[in-house]
Amino acid sequence: MALRDAVRSADGARTFATGLYSFLHGQGSVERRFERWCAAVAELPRRQTRILTWSLVTVFGFLAQPDRHIFLKPRVTQAAARAYEFDFEYASRPSWSTYASLLAFAERVRRDTRDLRPRDMIDLQGFIWVQGSDEYE
Repeated sequence: MALRDAVRSADGARTFATGLYSFLHGQGSVERRFERWCAAVAELPRRQTRILTWSLVTVFGFLAQPDRHIFLKPRVTQAAARAYEFDFEYASRPSWSTYASLLAFAERVRRDTRDLRPRDMIDLQGFIWVQGSDEYE
């Protein structure tokens, strides 16, 4: 709902689309592109609910480029990192430092599960989900 409201206006839709395109295909380091993407999402008009959330800023990169980007569900990922004994540096406001820590966590999982041949971040996020979700106790 929050995203739908945010992109309802032409200005909101333009901010979202150009921000996402720049994140996925723009110039500069992934760090800089991610920070600009978060800034674009923060600029979107909103009514009552927050729009700058981890789920929103990570889902589109994950879907478009799963070889490079991963999806962050905070509670599940924090629980998985604890179970995995990985020092995940989490902050509730989306930032590069947390995303970089998540990418490092995913790379560690990739190395540790190489015998399972994970293809991309979809496989790694699935592993993290199973580790951190109480659905699989």
